[in-house]
Amino acid sequence: MNDSGIIGYTTVRGEHRHETDVRRSRFITVVRRIASEDEARLLLTELRREFHDARHHCSAVVLGPDRSVQRANDDGEPSGTAGAPMLDAILKRDNADGEADLSDVAVVVVRNFGGVLLGAGGLVRAYSDAVSQALDSAPRVRRRLLQLLAVPVAHTDAGRVENELRNAGVDVLGTDYPAERATIRVAIPAGNASIDEFRARLASLTAGQSGAQLLDLKWVDCD
Repeated sequence: MNDSGIIGYTTVRGEHRHETDVRRSRFITVVRRIASEDEARLLLTELRREFHDARHHCSAVVLGPDRSVQRANDDGEPSGTAGAPMLDAILKRDNADGEADLSDVAVVVVRNFGGVLLGAGGLVRAYSDAVSQALDSAPRVRRRLLQLLAVPVAHTDAGRVENELRNAGVDVLGTDYPAERATIRVAIPAGNASIDEFRARLASLTAGQSGAQLLDLKWVDCD
């Protein structure tokens, strides 16, 4: 188990763009999946170059399964009217189960000023709505924490045990055949209950002759 105790969260697929107009100001929202703050900075650099004549490139970033990294920048808009509402829109975004857990996301809203002042309240609504609407249409994906395990079995039992594990819905990654015993590599959802259940299933398949050795934890995208 990871230190935070979190075994799943939601992120976006790739990059997504959405455009809105508010009282002649053009708001271009770019949502991109990221794995680091460096990638967030790269997105901002790219958009400053692409939209070099825009007056504002406001941004918000959320990173990590536990969303421990949170950044927001108003980029010249009045303090608290752009970055903070953008960040809030990300943090409040619900997943399919109604939980707010969106992360590993960088959002930049490029504003081309249209000549009409929106006021502080208007800016907060405009930036918040721009991000919310972009997230409404951005493809999302569920990430899940898997526990990788090694299952040592006799060479003569490896094929049967592997097939039965697959038939039981276990994700079998492959089987190695060193000199002494074969090793079946599997991945199961992280968590003590899942591991206990797998070990019980394994014991029944091998008459208690094999155990599972915990290896690493790995985050994977789920369809």
